[in-house]
Amino acid sequence: MTDGTGQRTLGELVDGCAAAAPGTAGLTVEAADGTVSSLTYAELAAATRRVAGGLAKLGVDFGDRVVVQLPNSVEAVLAWFGLARLGAIFVPSNVAHTASELAFIANRCGASLAVSRSDALPVLRRAGFRDGQIVVADGPGTAAGHRFSELLAAGEADPSRRVGPDDVVELVFTSGTTSEPKAAMITHANALFSGRQKSEAMRVGADDCLLSALPVFHVNAQSAFLAALTARAPFVLLERFSASRFCERLAAHGATVTSLVGMQVRTLLRQEPAPSDCAHGVRRAWFALNVSDAERAAFERRFAIRLLNGYGLTEAYTSVTQAPLDGPDAWPSVGLPLPGREVKVVDESGAGVAPGVVGEIVVGGVPGQTIMAGYWDDPAATDAAIRDGWLHTGDFASIDERGFVFFVERKLNMIKRAGENVAAGEVERVLMEHPAVAEVAVVGVADPIRDEAVKAFVVLIPGSSATIADLECHCSERLAGFKVPTEWALRDALPKTSIGKIERKLLRAESEDRVGAPG
Repeated sequence: MTDGTGQRTLGELVDGCAAAAPGTAGLTVEAADGTVSSLTYAELAAATRRVAGGLAKLGVDFGDRVVVQLPNSVEAVLAWFGLARLGAIFVPSNVAHTASELAFIANRCGASLAVSRSDALPVLRRAGFRDGQIVVADGPGTAAGHRFSELLAAGEADPSRRVGPDDVVELVFTSGTTSEPKAAMITHANALFSGRQKSEAMRVGADDCLLSALPVFHVNAQSAFLAALTARAPFVLLERFSASRFCERLAAHGATVTSLVGMQVRTLLRQEPAPSDCAHGVRRAWFALNVSDAERAAFERRFAIRLLNGYGLTEAYTSVTQAPLDGPDAWPSVGLPLPGREVKVVDESGAGVAPGVVGEIVVGGVPGQTIMAGYWDDPAATDAAIRDGWLHTGDFASIDERGFVFFVERKLNMIKRAGENVAAGEVERVLMEHPAVAEVAVVGVADPIRDEAVKAFVVLIPGSSATIADLECHCSERLAGFKVPTEWALRDALPKTSIGKIERKLLRAESEDRVGAPG
């Protein structure tokens, strides 16, 4: 970061856009009902200062954690940047989270406030938030709560402490390999690095327009917005992805760059061909695993959008590798290390492996600058993940003689479902809470639309009369919908290793061999 990009804060980044391009439509949000809201960079900077002032009046101070459980909306972005101006910490929460999942997040980080929509009030209350700790971003406030419009009506904030680039600005809860998600600490410097890196990797300029239909509570859409800010380009956020209307929306908003996940590519390909398929100005899309060679070829031919394969993770916030814009891309490689990234593949002892040999991906970096600062209140997990300046990802790949990275396997027991990460251990923990369950193993199995489906192999206590419908209901009450298994298998026993560990690889292989067969 020799140009000093990372030595600023998010507030300073927005203020720089307002000074240099005040009239540019910095943020446009299209709601699910088609309503479009837009703020110029000058309006965005002013609005984030007012939101910061409103939050300060509610008692939010430097270092305080605030849960923001909102769909893609102007309010979600204003909350993110308003908190950043105060030196407070943005804690995004998936809108599908149940009360127990939200309570875990809030308790784990010690959240003092939640920002959400009125239809989520019952969930927030069951999660332990009192009405006075809730800001409602639509409709009337709670009986003793607050409205987001009140924040916007406040004066500008006077932070109690000066905010610096090394301060934590966000806690992103990752669905790690254990049953309890960990919170990756992202600093202002991390965010600035991500924006600069993505804008350079995608060659984004002020004349471009970035569009994302991915949720802003995930790092992919956050990175897209940060790239737009870095380039001082317009950014468009769709509340909801609609395959039947996506190309029309690209054209309507004048988008030139976007990002996609496998589920979106597949659902777009399943639409009836239409003139709007390539009647847009999008040149390229960054893309992460996983589509087939045939799907990629069909997509690029039909929609005239080049898919640039890449690899990234929350702990590196965000992209680590990407297919080059010029020259061969070595598909299905996930590309080359991006500028500012050092990537190695190592064996179990930490030694580098020869070209073509599979090992763990490790990413060199500076904590709080180019990789996360660590895990919130978890020094042991931080030390395990960041060793001698290398972030150990738990993901596996090989690197060829040219430096191209070939991804092999995600983190053990991690399931990728329509762009959402599902920790198998979390689903297993919930199922083990059912009184009829003796043993369980959850794996990801191929799904032709949503990348992977969640499949549960369950051993019931002898004499139990529980049904799959009972287990599904139990999960639905405790897990977000995308985490609930859609495939089930009741077994008398599960395969074990010689030391008693469940052989999940055998269960995955069995499922792959019997695709389409009943569980």
